[in-house]
Amino acid sequence: DSDHYDHPHKVMSWQVRVAGVLGATSVGTGAAGAHLLGDRDPTFVGIWKTAVQYQQVHTLAMLATPLASPRARLVAGACFAAGTTLFSGANYLVAWHEDRTYGKPAPYG
Repeated sequence: DSDHYDHPHKVMSWQVRVAGVLGATSVGTGAAGAHLLGDRDPTFVGIWKTAVQYQQVHTLAMLATPLASPRARLVAGACFAAGTTLFSGANYLVAWHEDRTYGKPAPYG
């Protein structure tokens, strides 16, 4: 029945699933950075840490989107998912390659 799909407590929304992926990958990238970036330039290690922190904060925000109206949750969820991917993804690349040219998409996130 249609009420089943409209009730946020009965069905796990795609926003919650995406938040789960974002949260899990933030833990993984944080751990990877701690182990693999130890001998890198501290500036780039800091960029990696910032990317992890932003991804974690936006994971929490994404978890709250199902509480909004249907249209707002769609827009907010899409914006959080795309923004996190652009910002954190670009910064992971910058830190990994130690090359700031990979950071061009970050401001759009």
